[in-house]
Amino acid sequence: MSSPATQWKYLERNPRSSYKQLSIKGRKIHARTLYGQFMSAEEPWTIEQIAADWSLPIEAVREAIAYCQSNPPEIEEDFRVEEALMEASGMNDPNYKLHPQPKRLSPQDMARIEREALGQ
Repeated sequence: MSSPATQWKYLERNPRSSYKQLSIKGRKIHARTLYGQFMSAEEPWTIEQIAADWSLPIEAVREAIAYCQSNPPEIEEDFRVEEALMEASGMNDPNYKLHPQPKRLSPQDMARIEREALGQ
């Protein structure tokens, strides 16, 4: 997780989310989502555009970007778990777009896959 010494004004971990990365307080907007718009190779957005589009203070967007640029391990962990779950459910199969029916995973399978993705 992020360094406990870092005090974020606009960011917090959403206890209702399975993701460990930080989100905008009181909103279901992951910091990584805002950072993705800022760093987009195809069409990068300015901080002001992101703030306006999401109805956020500019400082909240700056804080989200700073958090992501600090390379917190929880973002990589969330990515690895999500990729492993998508693979296990068949969502990475090339034919998935033609027949989008993911394999249902039991809670036990999901927990096992998460542990494996995190190397535990």
